[in-house]
Amino acid sequence: MKAIRVREFGPPEVLRIEEVTPIQPGPSQLVVRVKAAGVNPVDTYMRSGMYARKPNLPWTPGSDAGGVVESVGENVTNVSVGARVYTSGSLTGTYAEQTLCEEYQVHPLPSRLSFGQGAGINVPYATAFRALFQRAEAAPGEWILVHGASGGVGVAAVQLAHSAGMKVIGTSSTEKGRELAKEQGAANLLNHDEPGYLDKVKTVTGDHGVDVILEMLANVNLDRDLKTLAMGGRVVVIGNRGRIEIDPRDIMSHDGTVLGMLLANATRQELVTIHAALHTGLENGTLNPIVGREMKLADAPMAHYEVMKHGAYGKIVLVP
Repeated sequence: MKAIRVREFGPPEVLRIEEVTPIQPGPSQLVVRVKAAGVNPVDTYMRSGMYARKPNLPWTPGSDAGGVVESVGENVTNVSVGARVYTSGSLTGTYAEQTLCEEYQVHPLPSRLSFGQGAGINVPYATAFRALFQRAEAAPGEWILVHGASGGVGVAAVQLAHSAGMKVIGTSSTEKGRELAKEQGAANLLNHDEPGYLDKVKTVTGDHGVDVILEMLANVNLDRDLKTLAMGGRVVVIGNRGRIEIDPRDIMSHDGTVLGMLLANATRQELVTIHAALHTGLENGTLNPIVGREMKLADAPMAHYEVMKHGAYGKIVLVP
């Protein structure tokens, strides 16, 4: 079967398609035939060798996929061959025609969703859910600011917050992106390329400020975020690409909290909770992954350039 392999850390060009041995499951494992694989920024950090956790080489990137169960080990009891699933992790990587998973890493993919949408569930929606509900403990009626509301995690966060009864402010650098955020439930929209755009938050919220901020680029925004907080407001740092100087008085004056999070730090029980909640939303239609672009598996290098560009719009997925 074909798979993307990384044999040395470096730029996107180190992603090369190769022919590898077909996968056979162990007793408690299963093989998923990948129909679409999700491309996430974390994949690019790992590929570059700059991520805190370096994979062993050679390595196939990816944890997210939508596909069909192709074979199961003798001890697998809750998943059947032929089942439509999405993955929340992989033992062998998802940028491939097949991926090997533990039973707990696959979840039912509702028939109303495409495999491409299935590839856009795990990292975006699990990250957004954990940030909103497990870290910030966001509640109905609160004001939520989602930076980058047109990207994969941003879209997921807007849908989750809106469906839970929160008042959502979404930012995007493009008109198309802001329109997408509006369609997903962001009633208030800001252009984060516009100078002083966060100054509008006080007006939008009636001088209340923002209760929860989901921050995708903390090295650019965190200092300004802290000045927009409501009393007791929380900032959850989801993404960061460098250092920043802040004034701690901005945290003190609002009794504020800055929270970090990595999806990789979630416990097994937290993940069970996350995917149980996501399953309900995917089934009843309140959660709808947006695929912005489908690319061929061999175009993985280009996908890694595209996913890091300014002005994200939905998910990029690779189709074997």
